[in-house]
Amino acid sequence: MEFIALILFIFSTSGTPGPNNIMILTSGVNHGIRNSLPHVFGVNIGFLVMIICVGLGIMSLFQQWPFLHKLIQIIGICYLLYLAFKIATMPVNNEINSDKKPFSFLQAAAFQWVNPKAWVMCVSAIVAFSSTNNNVVEQVLIISVFYFIFGLPCSFAWLMVGKWLQNILTHDVYVKRFNRIMALILLTSLYPMFSEIITTFSA
Repeated sequence: MEFIALILFIFSTSGTPGPNNIMILTSGVNHGIRNSLPHVFGVNIGFLVMIICVGLGIMSLFQQWPFLHKLIQIIGICYLLYLAFKIATMPVNNEINSDKKPFSFLQAAAFQWVNPKAWVMCVSAIVAFSSTNNNVVEQVLIISVFYFIFGLPCSFAWLMVGKWLQNILTHDVYVKRFNRIMALILLTSLYPMFSEIITTFSA
């Protein structure tokens, strides 16, 4: 296994904008670093578990029943549309927003299973950096651990940017505009998935 290539692949996929990073950034702006830590660790530990599960068996289910993968994509897109709406309409007044909580650890971990980008990252990493000629279990475990080690700093980087923006966006109007922009970016990130599903059904 090419470890340097794997690390570069992880940085390029974990560090670029996507549903997880956009939501972590938004959480940093609206809830701060401390309250967003369960979200960050939920994303990275949840994705580690996802790689292990997919690498050790779920891929064979998708090969046998391809519609399952499409079904998960559709569910994920619908859920992300809902999240985009929630982000865009999130109250920002401190008194109104006092009982509004960020993602919990379990919510963030479970979200990986309906996150289209997470599925693309997971399947791509397994296909690109594992081989049936070697110990599959060992390879999948290495990929998952590497993703946690090198993906976690990427998540923290997005969270720190969110905290930095929190110090700048001191007026409720600016925070509201920021949330709406993040919701729009989240919707834009779904375009490749929409195109793939439309192509599949029109074929």
